[in-house]
Amino acid sequence: MVEHSLLILIPAYNEERRIEPVLRDYASYFEEHYPGKCKIVVVLNGCRDNTRGVVGKVAADHSSVEFLEFADPIGKGGALIEGLKLAPLADLIGYVDADGATPPRAFHDLVKRAGEADCVIGSRWLPGAVLHVEQSGKRQFASRVFHLIVETLFGMHIRDTQCGAKVIHRHAVEKIHSSLRIADMAFDINLLYSLKRAGFRILEVPTEWTDRIGSKVALLRTSTSMFLSVVRVRLIYSPFYRWLRPLRPLETWIYKKLRTPQPLPGPHSSRPPQGR
Repeated sequence: MVEHSLLILIPAYNEERRIEPVLRDYASYFEEHYPGKCKIVVVLNGCRDNTRGVVGKVAADHSSVEFLEFADPIGKGGALIEGLKLAPLADLIGYVDADGATPPRAFHDLVKRAGEADCVIGSRWLPGAVLHVEQSGKRQFASRVFHLIVETLFGMHIRDTQCGAKVIHRHAVEKIHSSLRIADMAFDINLLYSLKRAGFRILEVPTEWTDRIGSKVALLRTSTSMFLSVVRVRLIYSPFYRWLRPLRPLETWIYKKLRTPQPLPGPHSSRPPQGR
């Protein structure tokens, strides 16, 4: 049996202090344990520190590691929208967070189950999940409130939409990529709902996860922008969306005030990954 080729995307914004061990762990693990072709692409998202230098140092030691660089901050969602344009390079496309909350073996477990669905996602809220360090009480509360809002608006019956570990088949990515618009951390809702609407099967499985100290999430600001973004996704798929065009300037103003990447009007132009 021929192993699927695999592309792992890692969006990164000012991660010079955390990304090197994560990147080395992923590169070493998949070089040793994955029999198929595997490429890891770090999407540098407006970094103002030396993240590029750190990634370049790891890439010099591991031929599987490359990077895309965008000079301006485009958000986690924006970085993944750009990275997913590389879908033709692999059979399976996945992404993980730069903080290493999902270890390589746990991500590999998702890949191993890719034959069961069009998209396989890790979940911290299913029985069997292993949480080495749990979220703080405030973040758990915000997470569950957000889950309730998402379930009310979309009815996807997914326990954990926000876990940063997902694997998708190329045909599914190519089918729904043009509908991806959300550039902030609510990107996952946009992705999953687009997959659901297109008729693709999503499999949610328990995963292994560690809440990392030093998270860049500003709880109130991030929660507000994510709420606005999920409402926007819901409206896009409603008959009322075209009547809301006069409110676009207000939407732009709100996102700027929140210092959050605005939803995209359309896909960015693609760029090839840079070498080591």
